[in-house]
Amino acid sequence: MTRRKFSREFRIEAVKLVTERGVTVAQACRDRELAESVLRRWMREAAEAPASAFPGNGQQCAELAEIASLKKEVAKLKAERDIPKKGRGLLRAGSDMSFVFVARHRHIWPVSWMCEVLGVSRSGFHAWLKRPISDRAAYYAKLVRAIDKSFRASDRTYGARRVWRDVLEDGLSCGLHRIERLMRENAMRARPRWRGKPKDDGERSVIADNILARDFEADRPNQKWLADFTDIWTAEGWLYVAVVLYPVSRRIVGWSMKADRDAALVMDAPMMAVWRRSKADTLLHHSDQGSQYTSGQFQRLLLDHGITCSTSRAGNVRENSAMESFLLSMKTERTARKVYWTRDTARADVFDYIERLYNPKRRHSKLGYLSPMAFEARAMKT
Repeated sequence: MTRRKFSREFRIEAVKLVTERGVTVAQACRDRELAESVLRRWMREAAEAPASAFPGNGQQCAELAEIASLKKEVAKLKAERDIPKKGRGLLRAGSDMSFVFVARHRHIWPVSWMCEVLGVSRSGFHAWLKRPISDRAAYYAKLVRAIDKSFRASDRTYGARRVWRDVLEDGLSCGLHRIERLMRENAMRARPRWRGKPKDDGERSVIADNILARDFEADRPNQKWLADFTDIWTAEGWLYVAVVLYPVSRRIVGWSMKADRDAALVMDAPMMAVWRRSKADTLLHHSDQGSQYTSGQFQRLLLDHGITCSTSRAGNVRENSAMESFLLSMKTERTARKVYWTRDTARADVFDYIERLYNPKRRHSKLGYLSPMAFEARAMKT
């Protein structure tokens, strides 16, 4: 159904029927085939502005036109205030950088306003849009795609140094500072690690001495293992994760996950490590002095398999620093960023982090930015 359109003269005559000729609103609406609400609205408009009512042809009355003009002027003044804040530093930069700013923000402010504030021509901006991309800009765009690929593959946890090595591995030539700049310009910021000040006090364990003595190097494979466990909160309650780490390659060689924090939790992890890696003739197992590791069950397990027990002093995290570093990385890069509704969901995510990201892919600064598996593969070749 086509909407009816009324001229200014028609509206004025309809109003005059009621206001000057004494016709009732109902009768006037029947004569003119109008709804009463429409005619009453026309009467209000005529009473408020007799001379400028019903401008027609898309025009506004003088008061409304003035209000619209003032609103537009206020919006422009706000834009002139905000554009320099957003584009701080562009006033002294080249025109290309200003054009980039205009292109990125033209959905917020009109192009003409931004060009006027930044001191560039509108015609120059439109010519820049049509200009073929330069070789340098094309290479930078290729670098940004490679950076974004590496950053996303790490679940947004890689900083510039790890991303830089991924980019070099993809065959692209660039420097570290350029990677840092492009990541900063494209808002790619790795999640920062919380670094608390470790305590360095405590008494020697009565169960076992600190045989490791912070010496994480080994002459033969699987000569030393580090162990610890942590907790992850889920909607079903706590999930406890115990891990065993080979310090030379920083590889996780055994793990277990349970809802209970008991001796069985920490016993399953070294048994997985023995099954996966086999045991060296002289194997050293180092952990803290937690009750699970000092329990009779766990100590008998080590004794039955000929494994020497070593423990850190109470409250001294430095003596198991490689393991503490892994647990902090896992929480920072994965578990602390998630909400787990079930323990099974948390188990699957921890498995994914250890077996699909950390061991085979995650670059480690202590290994020359190789992953643990890549480091072991290179060591086998030499």
